[in-house]
Amino acid sequence: MTPEFSRPIDTRLLAEAPQRIGATREECAALARRFALVSIARLEATVAIAPEGSAILVSGRFRAEIVQSCAISGEPLPVRIDEPLALRFVQARPAVVAEEIELAAEELDEIEYEGSAFDLGEAVAQSLVLAIDPYATGSEAETVRDAGLLGDKVAGPFAVLAGLKTRH
Repeated sequence: MTPEFSRPIDTRLLAEAPQRIGATREECAALARRFALVSIARLEATVAIAPEGSAILVSGRFRAEIVQSCAISGEPLPVRIDEPLALRFVQARPAVVAEEIELAAEELDEIEYEGSAFDLGEAVAQSLVLAIDPYATGSEAETVRDAGLLGDKVAGPFAVLAGLKTRH
């Protein structure tokens, strides 16, 4: 399955100049649905790509303008994200069944790819979701708390959990 924001980079044709990628309006809408956001107005990255032995290093920044729901009131909450990006792509290793492996610290943030291309767009999309504050609150959060409206009417991402709690 092709990700919503796919930008394959062929490792045989790496460019030395910084590269800029950006999601289209349709890709932003699809990512917003996938990540349960109200909307994504902008998602872009500017990166340098360089080989390092058999790995590919990607460094730069990504920027996004999103609207997420307040964790308490559910109100729309506009957020701007501007984060550094440091990724290391490595060729996928053959799967080994029932063998425990120990990873070195530098291997923990590796992204495996197969063939001769890796997907920079999907890596930026995953970096975006990691940068989102799941507990972000807006101006109405205190009003909802103070009014005691949380009880059975919890809004936001924790509403489902609250519903499970009240059933038991």
